[in-house]
Amino acid sequence: MREAAAAEEFEVVDSTLMKRVFYVFAALALLSVAISLGGKWLGRSIAMAGYTDDTTVRQVVMSNNVISVPANFIRFDQARRDGNASRLDLYLRYPEMDGYSTAARGDFNHTTTRKIIFLSFEPRMMSRDMSGRFAPIYSALIVTPGTPGPGGTKLYGFTEKSGYLNEVLAVAERPGKDPFVARCLSGPTAEESLAPCERDIQVGDDLSLTYRFPRELLGNWQALDAAIATKVAGILKTGR
Repeated sequence: MREAAAAEEFEVVDSTLMKRVFYVFAALALLSVAISLGGKWLGRSIAMAGYTDDTTVRQVVMSNNVISVPANFIRFDQARRDGNASRLDLYLRYPEMDGYSTAARGDFNHTTTRKIIFLSFEPRMMSRDMSGRFAPIYSALIVTPGTPGPGGTKLYGFTEKSGYLNEVLAVAERPGKDPFVARCLSGPTAEESLAPCERDIQVGDDLSLTYRFPRELLGNWQALDAAIATKVAGILKTGR
């Protein structure tokens, strides 16, 4: 009787123990799968470093304008959505004028030549763009006569009281138009910047577009400005 009772008790204990062992192994298996899947997701997230190769077109509304742009053009993850926005930041390769992709990883990680252009759309705050501000504003803040620059531009330093420290103004005449004007960082600061030159233009319905670009592209400013205008015309629609 004692042996039978002991055997029965052993079977109960053994059964309970086996169930516990089973549950432990099942939990470990699930944990392993979760770590594997999470590791793959995290690994991809780290590899992408904030970029996305998603080409889903997002409809971003800004005042009376709609900017229809693929998600891989948009710099920041939180902005890759449809709806209203007070500002939209993009980045593109030049001269391809496309967004991030696996094939373009080297360009966006700046392991190749500098060729990324940064664009920022926001409501217009000034009545004139950078070209229109040259005669009434910039011309009084620069040191003349200036020096020859790339692509037929002339480079002007700013006066000490202008507020534009370590910057130069690049100006190029355009027949029948206001001149091409861009501000560029100078000295060591420019060497450390991926896009030390900046220009703003008026686009759409009361929007301002500021685009920053590598100084190496200044010598090809005509083609660069035209490429920006063409790209904007393709992605920006107004309610008018």
